[in-house]
Amino acid sequence: MPTIQKIIPCLWFDNQAEEAAKFYVSIFERSRIVLVSHYGTEGQAEHGRKPGSVMTVQLELDGQQLTALNGGPHFKLNEAISLQVMCETQSEIDRYWSQLSAGGDEKAQQCGWLKDRFGLSWQIVPALLPALVSDPDKAKAGRVIKAIMKMKKLDISALKQAHAG
Repeated sequence: MPTIQKIIPCLWFDNQAEEAAKFYVSIFERSRIVLVSHYGTEGQAEHGRKPGSVMTVQLELDGQQLTALNGGPHFKLNEAISLQVMCETQSEIDRYWSQLSAGGDEKAQQCGWLKDRFGLSWQIVPALLPALVSDPDKAKAGRVIKAIMKMKKLDISALKQAHAG
């Protein structure tokens, strides 16, 4: 019997849920669109959506379940929620950064954060970063934080150098 993921983030889009899901699935390995549901005539007075149009897309990104909802223009994605992508190598950081930032908001790029073309914020993070910034040696951790503040896309080598002093 498959394990049920108890907490599944739901991302609100105006009407780009399926396009966004296909884009994200194309970037991450072990990813797929699981199920697409459509609006019917029921509740149309409330939701105002054309019957047959996409309502939700259930997807998995590298095994992580998400739901993309076409909920209308009432709410917009913003930086209050972001998805972290933990990366082992600089080439992995470079690849995710390049793919996810294509067509996104360049002004929103800083400290490893980017905003994609759908308005979703991502953090492209070296997997070793939590250990570096929580080093008991406050001077080492402080140098890493200072280095991060000067970067857009994070550079593993530069972060290690800052940590070492």
